Amino acid sequence: MSGHTEETTASGGFEPKIMAFVCNWCTYAGADLAGTSRMEYRPNVRIVKLPCTGRIDPLFILKAFENGADGVLVSGCHPGDCHYTTGNYHARRRWIGFKNLLEFAGVDMMRLHFSWVSASEAIKWVDLINRVTDEVKALGPFMEYKGLKEVTE
Repeated sequence: MSGHTEETTASGGFEPKIMAFVCNWCTYAGADLAGTSRMEYRPNVRIVKLPCTGRIDPLFILKAFENGADGVLVSGCHPGDCHYTTGNYHARRRWIGFKNLLEFAGVDMMRLHFSWVSASEAIKWVDLINRVTDEVKALGPFMEYKGLKEVTE
């Protein structure tokens, strides 16, 4: 996602860019299952696979918005199912701090989503992506950081 250019469909409607930071062991596997099962969901999401959601850095989210994302999703293993034992607990605790930091940085909290999706929950993944896309689409393009990248370079 380099630079924000308002994407439109053939009919001229806005289509949001969604950046998803997902756990390799659960959510990514659930998304992969949705794909291999040929389930259809909105193509607006770009996935960044992390070893664990406990490793997410708030700068990843800020950079996603800076580089043109209209919405961000963070998703990992359900509590108690983390491959690294407590990574998802760290992610959940840190999420509260992230929200405060991102709100301070001018990001509307309606553009951020946090979810648990296991490797067997392909249907949940499809529903989540479609719901997040609809919610972000209703908000319109994220314009708060438009031009910020050019100013800082």
